Amino acid sequence: MLIDILQRTPHWVWFLLAGLVSLGVSQSKPQHRTLRAATVMPVAMAALSFYGVVSVFAAQPTALVAWAAAMLAAFTICHASGIGGKVRWLADEQRLLVPGSWVPLLLMLGLFIIKFGANVMLAMHPDLSIDGLFAVSVSLAYGAFSGVFLARGLAMWRTARGSEPSSMAY
Repeated sequence: MLIDILQRTPHWVWFLLAGLVSLGVSQSKPQHRTLRAATVMPVAMAALSFYGVVSVFAAQPTALVAWAAAMLAAFTICHASGIGGKVRWLADEQRLLVPGSWVPLLLMLGLFIIKFGANVMLAMHPDLSIDGLFAVSVSLAYGAFSGVFLARGLAMWRTARGSEPSSMAY
């Protein structure tokens, strides 16, 4: 059965996985990043997870509520725990110094695995798209990952904005 699933998976999915792994591995090393580059990925990942919920579970309003609740909870927990606290703003270069971390790779792979698994389940059992428990479970997972990504992006944005001198200062 597993071999059948892997063989029926479109080739583009494996290219996407390879791209995510490459991007995640590259983030294991310290990087100088523009503020835009550092915040686009978290927003894009959250938007894609939101789209995943809306596109599959549109008839399930509880799925959207679950996504939002999990996103807000994960965002709040990560923000309170100081996620992104080691990021530094390099004012001379107008860039962030982002320390290397394997966490982005783990987050991307986790989201990929959940999305892949959910899509396999939906392909095998299309009736799951109207199953409330399945919709809420998947949406909670998508939302939690989105909250972590968004908290990390906000931390970078706040680091950059908090380090810039105010234009009102004399």
